[in-house]
Amino acid sequence: EEAFGGRFPDSVLPTMETCGEVVEAIEEHMGGKLKDRSAKPHAYEVPEEDYRFEKSPEYQRLQETFKLTTASGLPNPFFTVHESITNDRTVIGGREYVNFCSYNYLGMSGDPTVVRATREAVAKYGTSVSASRLVSGEKPLHRQLEQGIAEFIGAEDAILFVGGHSTNETVIGHLFGAGDLIVHDALSHNSIMQGAILSGARRRPFPHNDWRALDKILSEIRHEYRRVLIVVEGVYSMDGDYPDLPQFVEIKKRHKAYMMVDEAHSIGTMGLHGRGMSEHFGIKPSEVDLWMGTLSKSFGSCGGYIAAKREIIEYLKYTAPGFVYSVGLSPANAAAALASLQLLQEEPERVARLAENSRLFLRLAKDAGLNTGMSNNTPVVPVITGNSEHALRLSHQLRERGVNVQPILYPAVEERAARLRFFITSTHTAEQIRATVRATAEELDRIDPSYRGADRPLPELVDGQNALADPVMPPR
Repeated sequence: EEAFGGRFPDSVLPTMETCGEVVEAIEEHMGGKLKDRSAKPHAYEVPEEDYRFEKSPEYQRLQETFKLTTASGLPNPFFTVHESITNDRTVIGGREYVNFCSYNYLGMSGDPTVVRATREAVAKYGTSVSASRLVSGEKPLHRQLEQGIAEFIGAEDAILFVGGHSTNETVIGHLFGAGDLIVHDALSHNSIMQGAILSGARRRPFPHNDWRALDKILSEIRHEYRRVLIVVEGVYSMDGDYPDLPQFVEIKKRHKAYMMVDEAHSIGTMGLHGRGMSEHFGIKPSEVDLWMGTLSKSFGSCGGYIAAKREIIEYLKYTAPGFVYSVGLSPANAAAALASLQLLQEEPERVARLAENSRLFLRLAKDAGLNTGMSNNTPVVPVITGNSEHALRLSHQLRERGVNVQPILYPAVEERAARLRFFITSTHTAEQIRATVRATAEELDRIDPSYRGADRPLPELVDGQNALADPVMPPR
């Protein structure tokens, strides 16, 4: 930046891993020419894209993405307005759809028990705690929820944050810094990478779920750094697979590193009782330093948490910027998450239903010849089309048939990885799942007859329902 004059956009920094990528970034964002240090300041003219946002390269790239939608003649599939609770169903434009766009995995959002607890909390404490918890925003609900989460996971204590993304960003960015190393899965969530960038620590990705590659990296360079953080996710939200956590824990111990597991999509969904990856693999929760999770999925609320040793939680409560300088979690969100946590422990059969539905969807999709990528019996099942336009068209045609599922397009993923992403919930019925998989296969046949192969059968419908008709089930 000093040699060429200018700055790289923050969005570009995570992509600059090799010398070649640095060169490409210089050519694209700095013109590839050394700054003329002899030029007088008055001779320098600020380019228009540096002070008019509509001319900026970032905005222009966004407009290029929009061209895919307009060129196809299909409506923009994003920012659809949902007019009801989103669980196995949703209402858009007055029409009810079978819904696969919600990570309301256990049906807690909208559950009468959760709604009642939320109303009571708002009536008692108001709509906001109106201050940072450090000074005067503390409510009884906060500690009840933190202690409940810690006990549920098996950690010593927990801390709540107002957002899931900001939890990763502020905790990683605060606990680690210059002289440290953060090694993370190559498919890590944006919040993890933003936290790593914020920290100022050296950042190294390793190939997805490849614990051997991680071991090799640390064997070579662990000695060069003071502290090392290994970050993996419980269930990966784009692919629906998960890491071999015991292998990563063994590497963490051997190399004397810290370890963080992002359980945004695994808490409540993995393990017999929904306690997450420690229960799923039967490992001691204390073997992981930082258990991160969100409240917006299995817990039907909004926010994030860290569960960890008492000393780590104490330090974060008094020093983490995203906690100290932020308003505390609202009474409504705290009460909703607390009621959901209690309900989950009273009704673990919700987890069993979710697991059954997830396995059914994945099995039927594979049998139908749909490319489900790396999905591994979790509530996240992608159907990879390998073409952004095909993904966009498939989403639209399923919407016409009463199924709501969103496309994931380039550049959010590589073009060859363009997909539809199905979120399965405990409230979906087997009939909804069977009809949806069949409809997806039929519409893919129309879009690309070679996708499934000529002789691949369609999934059976147990009740004989015509999957070409609207697959939305009648009201229960």
